[in-house]
Amino acid sequence: MKAPHDTLMYQEAHAAADVIAEQLLANAGLLDALGARLRARPPRCIVTCARGSSDHAAAYAKYVFETQLGIVTASASPSVSSIYDAPLQLADSLFVAISQSGKSPDLLRSAEAARAAGAQVLALVNVEDSPLARLADTVIPLRAGPERSVAATKSYLATLAAVLQLTACWRGDDTLHAALARLPHDLRQGWEADWSALGEGLRQTHNLFVVGRGYGLGAALEAALKLKETCGLHAEAFSAAEVRHGPMALVGEGFPVLVLAQDDGTLQSTLELAAEFRARGARVWVAAPGAHGADALALPDDLPAITTPLLAVQSFYRAASALSLARGYDPDVPPHLRKVTETL
Repeated sequence: MKAPHDTLMYQEAHAAADVIAEQLLANAGLLDALGARLRARPPRCIVTCARGSSDHAAAYAKYVFETQLGIVTASASPSVSSIYDAPLQLADSLFVAISQSGKSPDLLRSAEAARAAGAQVLALVNVEDSPLARLADTVIPLRAGPERSVAATKSYLATLAAVLQLTACWRGDDTLHAALARLPHDLRQGWEADWSALGEGLRQTHNLFVVGRGYGLGAALEAALKLKETCGLHAEAFSAAEVRHGPMALVGEGFPVLVLAQDDGTLQSTLELAAEFRARGARVWVAAPGAHGADALALPDDLPAITTPLLAVQSFYRAASALSLARGYDPDVPPHLRKVTETL
């Protein structure tokens, strides 16, 4: 049996700080130039296209683009192009395709259709010589290096960092650049956070909710996927603003809930929701800057809200790797899965 620190998932998540530090430096010139072009001729809208963990990164990108750039951002369903062959009106839009491998046929077909429909195609991709990279008008390399664990970790976090760097350069935002400059240090500091209480509490469970909002919604989606993928645990992600619309009826005595929050306008309502869950007898863990108590999951207190999800996800990956082993799984080789999923 592996020890938690021996898993590729652990090692690759641990490497994220160094990966992102190198990525930010290597991509600076590229994104400065791209940002200047986008400022000079901004798109009328942004459309993202991705699957799996990359789509969770796209959910984060939606909130970043809309709050920082003021440009409406929507998610395209790959099957609209790959299965239904339906033409879309994408003139003067920015089509952002996100992929680790850059090989999935449906994503390639969607990018081809978007370009034919008049969109500028931007690829965020880890494999720089992939078909998607060759097809795109512009490529932002994730520079995460080879990722051997089936469970994506460093490439996911590198995608979020690329979204932030693109936005900072596009907007010319010194505050966002400062948040990026400290991000590798914050990630190294955050790696030491103790989230063992989460793993201990979930070892014998079968179902749980993961809740986030705003910048943290993509992190909740990613955590729920990884719990399914690596731990054999049925986890569902919800927005803190949506969970009351039906799903909350399932939450009662002993029901596990993981809450991810950041210190912005969503914090108070999310913490109030966690308190409501506790009042119903649920077992609730809260990851939020400054959170205290027996079921608080540590995060540094002074984090920028926009980068908090990266630290939360990184700490979650470490906890999930250990939980997977404790539940009798190998997080690097989930059953029935493989590294590259080529959806038609």
